[in-house]
Amino acid sequence: MPWFTDAGVLYYRKDLLEKYGEKPPTTWEELTASAEKIMKAEREAGNDKMWGYVWQGRAYEGLTCDALEWVASYNGGTIVDQNGKVTINNDNAKKALTTAAGWVDTISPPGVLNYGEEEARGVFQTGNAVFMRNWPYAWSLGNSDDSPVKDKIGVVALPKGGEDGSHAGTLGGWQLAVSKYSDNPEVAASLAMYLTSFEEQKRRAIEGSYNPTIEALYQDEEVLTAVPFFGSLYNTFANGTPRPSTATGAKYNQVSNAFWNATHSVLSGSETADAALAKLQKNLNRISRGGRW
Repeated sequence: MPWFTDAGVLYYRKDLLEKYGEKPPTTWEELTASAEKIMKAEREAGNDKMWGYVWQGRAYEGLTCDALEWVASYNGGTIVDQNGKVTINNDNAKKALTTAAGWVDTISPPGVLNYGEEEARGVFQTGNAVFMRNWPYAWSLGNSDDSPVKDKIGVVALPKGGEDGSHAGTLGGWQLAVSKYSDNPEVAASLAMYLTSFEEQKRRAIEGSYNPTIEALYQDEEVLTAVPFFGSLYNTFANGTPRPSTATGAKYNQVSNAFWNATHSVLSGSETADAALAKLQKNLNRISRGGRW
């Protein structure tokens, strides 16, 4: 049973963008320029800990999610297409990874290469980042009573890869199931039905900003009061960019591992995007046995 859905979104400091006459970026190029401008000005004003953009750069599944968004936003595909063909070695994907590598130690801290979701949120929520890529759960935490950035946060779709690109948020989410080995399958099923019910999904949406899987909740006034971007970004959540798990089946974990390692090598500067993606293509073709997943 679907419990909650997810898609990557862009968080930004409303107060800082207003202070410096900037608008929420619609392209990665705009984000880069805005982040550089505000970071430089804030540092000159005395906050030497300010960074322009934080995200998930550690070599793990979170980097697959971030990097898939970059690649898809530049119209570079989804690593492996729906027919099982490896498509990642293309010019648009190379541009996407090269662009992201340019953020490291400029608008993003060098330590971003070891960041997961919580490390990125920690920097943003303490007031030391202009922009952050994260999942919707960070909204309720960022607006908690003890948060230094409470009521200063805006959320928009992740940027496009240039004017001809696309907004892309990697699809996430959790599901609940009952193990066939359960000693109490009826009780477990009852719990799963309760946790996925309208009332419980509404409560979790309001209190934890977890995206409901029941469509009507995206029009619920109480939900939209608590999490306004559930309305404005409905299409982002309804049309999230899927990871190629359907096409690759049981080998998805190997595919993702190979992709995040190739991406990390580009971000760290140990390989060019050309070399990394050529190597990745060969690696994925080997894993798939020539496309026969």
